[in-house]
Amino acid sequence: MRIRNAAVVTGVAAALLAAAPASAKTFKYAFQGVLSTLEPYALNETFTLGTLGNVYEGLVNRDKELQIQPALAESWEILSPTKWRFHLRKGVKFHNGNDFNADDVIFSADRVRSKGSDLTTRMGADVKIVKIDDYTVDFELPSPNPILNYEWEDWYILDKEWTEEHGAVSVTSASDTSPNFAALNANGTGPYKVVSHEAGVKTVFEKNENYWGKIEGNADTVEFTPIAQDATRVAALLSGEMDLVYPVPVQDIPRVDGNEGTRALTGPELRTIFLGMDQRRDELLYSDVKGKNPFKDIRVRKAFYQAIDEGAIVKKVMRGLATPSALMISPFMFSRSGEFERYPYDPDASRKLLAEAGYPDGFSVGMDCPNDRYVNDEAICQAVTAYLARVGIKVDLNAQPKAKYFAKILASGNYDTSFYLLGWTPNSFDAYNVLSSLMNCRDDSGEGSPFNNGGWCDEEVDELTAKVLVENDKETRDNMIYEAFKKANDNVYYIPLHQQGLAWGVADDVEVAQRADNILKFRYVELKD
Repeated sequence: MRIRNAAVVTGVAAALLAAAPASAKTFKYAFQGVLSTLEPYALNETFTLGTLGNVYEGLVNRDKELQIQPALAESWEILSPTKWRFHLRKGVKFHNGNDFNADDVIFSADRVRSKGSDLTTRMGADVKIVKIDDYTVDFELPSPNPILNYEWEDWYILDKEWTEEHGAVSVTSASDTSPNFAALNANGTGPYKVVSHEAGVKTVFEKNENYWGKIEGNADTVEFTPIAQDATRVAALLSGEMDLVYPVPVQDIPRVDGNEGTRALTGPELRTIFLGMDQRRDELLYSDVKGKNPFKDIRVRKAFYQAIDEGAIVKKVMRGLATPSALMISPFMFSRSGEFERYPYDPDASRKLLAEAGYPDGFSVGMDCPNDRYVNDEAICQAVTAYLARVGIKVDLNAQPKAKYFAKILASGNYDTSFYLLGWTPNSFDAYNVLSSLMNCRDDSGEGSPFNNGGWCDEEVDELTAKVLVENDKETRDNMIYEAFKKANDNVYYIPLHQQGLAWGVADDVEVAQRADNILKFRYVELKD
């Protein structure tokens, strides 16, 4: 590996160095956001869940190509359309030495569906889990679900005994200010253990020498450091301080590629970036319009859509590293996505629609946006603000770190938002996840579609979603998905913007697997001598 810092080592330090294993290898990486918690059910966010996926495991895993593979369940079978049987892997131990068994699965199923969990969509509340023996569990469903385990890579299994022992049965949600033991410590079955964790500063992992599976890479220790500033993050890579950083700002990709010893890894990501609007409240929390909610009027929603020049955002803000989207899902995951088109950018039409809706002079509205979660997220929001200003909409932009942002706009923060930017990757890599998580009705507590932050409700979309879940015929299922997406598109319930691209900066002496879901798996990291 490259020598990062040269120093004269003498005396005791030299003796310690000589005693260290010659082959020990440390992998250092940086991301724009922080790992704010070690609680695996606190936040349904790709970076948090992906990072914890190196420590915890689900019954299933996904490989480099995102294909489902056995994990803590070595096999499974469908006994009937409403009963699945999972055969658990024997001989697996948690990092503290406790044995993994069926009791941990049942405990984790109850906990992931409990109050405070942000992952309640992983399993229906009416699914019953039955212990057949210590290494066999049945999942009894109220109706058929051919994709039951599609979202289970990041439904991580916790050690029942450890969690109860440390008083961490209740989930610490994203908005809680008093973290419990499981938010500050970790005890999984995965290929890496957490050695130390300082939220917002550094998290250190080390290889689990007793891991039941295969670790393809050779990183003995992994150090994660959050670096929010783009320039600082890229500089850390170019100087050799970091082995990998992401995301790399699109304007810095040529610089990373042109630097001796580093390269840029780019590719399409499955994440869709979109705008949402509060369509549930009778009066917006953050607006000068009183006594009514302008977003309940389709003309206002469409006016916002047509006021935004997404083509220019892709070209100028994203520097071409994004693809404009007409849907809330990547075209790689829905065969009929090509049948949809974006509403055209037309500020004149936007002004006309606003006037027809009773807002000829526009109005003001608050907008929530993260500034350390998605590629150029704050810059996108600033561009949206500028475009809306041209048609008379004054946006009060509230851009803040993702920890505060998610705690505000999600169910745990009582959906405290009027207008927001969000990104979504369906972790099942199937359209049903988008429909059920983002596009169904919900109540004020989030029951229903918990990430439908705007709270819009269309019972026809709900009915189609329920049918999609149980339908086995692909053509029939795709037709249902098409109708649901068309309904949402025709009514402008959301404003899809684009699928962002992946951009990682990597040292030449490091090999990694760049998955299309933007998750970094330590087990694939190979550090060259």
